[in-house]
Parts: sequence; C-alpha cells; structure tokens
Amino acid sequence: MKFSDLDLNELLSFDESLVAFNGRRVLIFDPQALGILRKELVNMFGNHVARGLLTRMGYYHGWVTAQNMKDDFPWDSEADWRRAGGRLHQLQGHVHIEVPEDQDGRHEAHLAWAVWRQSYEAEQHLLHLGAADAPVCWALTGFASGYMSFVQDRPVLAKETKCCGQGDAVCYIVAKYADEWGDEAADLQSFYQSPCLDHALHTAAEQLKELERQIRARVPEPQGVVPADIVARDPVMLRCLDLAKRVAKVDSVALITGESGVGKERIAKLIHEESARLRRPFLAVNCGAVSESLLESELFGHKRGSFTGATQDRAGLFEAAAGGTLFLDEIGELPLSMQVKLLRVLQERTVRRVGENHDRAIDVRLVAATNRDLRAEVREGRFRQDLFYRLKVIEIHIPPLRDRRADILPLARHFLAAISARMGRTDLSGFTPEAADCLQRYPWDGNVRELQNAVEHVVVLAPAARVTPADLPVEVREDIGRPLLAAGTQTLAEMEREMILATLAGKDGNQAKTARCLGIGTATLYRKLKRYQTEGFEIPG
Repeated sequence: MKFSDLDLNELLSFDESLVAFNGRRVLIFDPQALGILRKELVNMFGNHVARGLLTRMGYYHGWVTAQNMKDDFPWDSEADWRRAGGRLHQLQGHVHIEVPEDQDGRHEAHLAWAVWRQSYEAEQHLLHLGAADAPVCWALTGFASGYMSFVQDRPVLAKETKCCGQGDAVCYIVAKYADEWGDEAADLQSFYQSPCLDHALHTAAEQLKELERQIRARVPEPQGVVPADIVARDPVMLRCLDLAKRVAKVDSVALITGESGVGKERIAKLIHEESARLRRPFLAVNCGAVSESLLESELFGHKRGSFTGATQDRAGLFEAAAGGTLFLDEIGELPLSMQVKLLRVLQERTVRRVGENHDRAIDVRLVAATNRDLRAEVREGRFRQDLFYRLKVIEIHIPPLRDRRADILPLARHFLAAISARMGRTDLSGFTPEAADCLQRYPWDGNVRELQNAVEHVVVLAPAARVTPADLPVEVREDIGRPLLAAGTQTLAEMEREMILATLAGKDGNQAKTARCLGIGTATLYRKLKRYQTEGFEIPG
C-alpha cells in the first residue's frame, strides 16, 4: 500500500456511539474547544510551559501514530510508511500539507521540510490570543517530531520557521536529527521534557508569566521591519514597504507606480516573498522591451507551427509562473491590441496559446508596474480604461529618491559595501562629510539606479580609503551649489529636519559645531535629534 492511497472514507467508521479511525477508537473535538484549552494554559502557566505541554502531547500522538501505522497496513515500502504521517494528519483535519517540489530554502542537513496551510493551531491562537511573536503550531510540530523519531529510530526535532500565527503567509517546517541542531538543540529539546505540575512548577510558571508581562510592557511592538536586502529609513518608504507586505497576504492584482529606477521590481519581489506563493516561481518581463508579435507568444505561449520559427510547443509566462507571481514591468508600453488580450486573461483566468483554439486555466498572481501616468494615458486614449481599473485594485506608489532624502546616505553606504566586496576593494571605509553633503544635495533624477551607478564609479576610481567629492561623478560634485531643500510640498518641520541632518553630516557628526552653525542651543539640537531617531531617521556620526 502506498501512503497516497490512504482514504478517509475507508479509515473512518461509526458504531452506535463510538467513532473509529482504522479500527481504533478516536474522539472528535471542536477546534474552538482546543483553542480555549490553549488560552487557559497560556493564561495559567505562560507561553513556555503551555508550549511544552502541547508540544509533548503532539509528540506522543505522533509516536503512537507511527507505531500503529506500521502494524496496521501492508506498506509497499518503508518510505511509504515514513511519509504516511503527514497524510494521516491531513486526513484528520489538523493541517493541509504541501511538500515544495523545489529545494529552495532547504539546507542539505534538513531531514524533512514542508509548507503547512490552514493550521488549526495558528487559527485558534489568533482567535483566542491574537498574533504571536513566535511560531505557535506547537502540537503539530510535536507530532512531526514524534512520528519521525519513531520511524527513523533516532531522535528527530522539528522546528517551525514561519507561522501564520505570527503574521506569515504560510507555516513552514523543517526537521533534522536532534544531534544535528547544534546550539539550537537544547532549546528545542526543552519543550519535550516532561513537565511536573506540582508546586514548584506553579511557582516557576507564575514567575515566568510576570517576566513575560514585564517584557511586553517595556519592549515596544516592532514597527515597519525592513527586509535585510532593502535599505529604507525614511518614513514615507517604510509606509510603502508596510503596504506591500499587507498586499502580499492577499492574491489581488497590484499596480506599482513610480519613476524609473525607484525599485519597482524589488517591491514586486517583496510582495512575492511575503506571500503564500513564495515557493513558486517569480517571473518578470519588460513589456516595452519585447515587440508586439513576440510579446503575445512570450506571455501566452504558442503551438508548434503557428508561425515561422515555432518548431515546438511552448508555454508562456502565465503558465510557467503557475502558482507563483508574474511581474509585468512597464505595462504602460503595451499596445492596445495586447491590452484587450491581457484584460481577457485577468477576467477569465485562462490563456490561449498562439495557434490553439482552446483555453488553459492559470493560477498566477499578477503584479504590474509603470513609470507612466496611466490616468493621463486613459484620457489620451492610449490605455484602456477597463484594463486600468482592473489593474488598479491596489496601487503602491514608490516615491522618488529626492522625496526620501533620509534614504540617500544609508543606500550609498549599502552600495559602497556591496560593490567594494564584489570588486575586492577592502580598503574603502566610507564617505567624507563633504562627499556625503554632495550626495545629499544632488537631485538623483535617475533615483536609486543612478545612485548605485555613482557609487560603482567611486569604487572604481577612489584612490583613498574615504571617498571625497573629487571621487564622485562630475555632475554630482558640481551640483554642490544647488539648494539642499527640494522644491515641492514639504512641511516646515520636514525642511528643518533635512537642514539639521545635512548640517550634522557636514560637521562629521559633531553636535556642538552643528548647533553653533545653525544658531541653536546644543540641548535643543539634542532633543530634535532624539526625536528624529525615534522616527526612524539615521543620525550622522
């Protein structure tokens, strides 16, 4: 028997008042009852003890299940028996399990890995206790550890690295032999040790609950956590990233707008990485870089012989991105004839390959981007109004770099470190105050892309350890006379902040000199800098 042959209709039986699963008595619980039990355990003993109790309960459940499964079924192979635990857990309604076909994100030491969806534990934790700051599928993880420990005849520990209960799009689990977890082993194993519910445990639990309460009171909730490879300090950009993360939780079409070079594709990738589709492909195409005749084949695919050069059937990007995300960059460049076809795909969720007469269903999340004003394009008749509103379900506008000057120096330093490492320039340590001032004053009409190219210019040509204005591209250093404050709709407070931070950078972080230069007291300057720091701005020096 294969593990995939397990069928709920064959395993579940009823005998008057008793329910049996494969001939063994089972109980049916409403998940809310388990959720209330979880809440009571957490409130009574704290998270640590509650997690230990539920994890150990799941561990025994997994261990006994593996033992019963071995004895009760004539398996085709031992591998089927080993894999049957997840299938059985799914049939019992605990969680929906997917094993990704690719190995992206899986370390070679992992014994097993899977994506969990619709976890009853995450659902009930959110319902009764709210969002957590750590994974909460404790019993499910314990079950996986117990089942694999029995079938491997060797201690195995499972760990949840992503969890819907803490705001992730899916739950993700990895498992390794206990002795291969290294420094993490002791912490993971602590939840599998039998808790003793005597007076000492109650005392320790009360102390732990009080400590957790104090920590929650003292530590503020994290605001706008930025992915490691995205540099953002300006509140405007942080709000943009927060919106992208919230959009990622749903499958709606997203339209990303902004000038060329602001990072629209990176935001599209962020949406994909934060979504439930993260284990599926992310494919991108620039609609303005492909001719109309080739673009239709590129997007929808073609049948062999449908045109000259079509020597074999070929799937388009909509099919190739199955289960993942398709990013259509510069969608404002689409000719009207292609706009009609794209609109049909979005409405029908099907594609028709060039040369075929039947449709194919697709499952793909669409993210589009443009540097054009599509509303103006609609008024001019160059872009279909119905397609515009179909794309603009959720719009994310990325501001130009000149409108988020708090990001300029952090980005420049990030690029300097990355490009220096790539080119082997280990001697470069940073920018002089004068060079930093030049970077702050330049308008960066080419946005982040232009800044990255300017820093690469510096890495190639800078002779000394610190970058001076002379090392910068000529247009950047010659723009020194330009007023620092960009014209626009800045408030007085924003202009004051930019002036103070730029002056501080020009004085190499010396607050006393900065205060004298600005004509304000050092205490006033300190108070303003403290406020800027709490708002997320980087303070020079």
